[in-house]
Amino acid sequence: MKLRVGDPWMPSSEYSRTLKGLTINILVKELEYAVRFAKDVLRAEIVYSDPDFAVAAGYGADWMYHADHTYDQHPMGDTLLGDVVRGAGAEFRLHGCDPDGAEEAAREGGYEILSPAADKKHGIREVFIRDSDGYIWVPDILLPEPD
Repeated sequence: MKLRVGDPWMPSSEYSRTLKGLTINILVKELEYAVRFAKDVLRAEIVYSDPDFAVAAGYGADWMYHADHTYDQHPMGDTLLGDVVRGAGAEFRLHGCDPDGAEEAAREGGYEILSPAADKKHGIREVFIRDSDGYIWVPDILLPEPD
């Protein structure tokens, strides 16, 4: 059951024509928390947000959030009931998102740090953060090339 009152920022048929390549649609219990995480921890731009749907953008990528209640008539709707483990087997990487800044903001926001920011031998500095819905986000930056 949709909660939005009024028209969205653009018709869904128009928005769908802007999508290219791979897009991610993240289903969340509380849209407000997901938007806050994207904005405060990931430093993403919130392109649009209402009680049902949000679009975030940053680091050359866009992603969408849908509140669980918008899937009440969807074939997947039943899988969202109860204590669902979300994000198992997937990690969302944001290349170019400062891992140290994201870790600091995540700690301040009370999010779980699975692995603190660290330089890895594959040439990336990364941090693993679990958001309020259980999704794993990995902000990372490239390390300087060795001399």
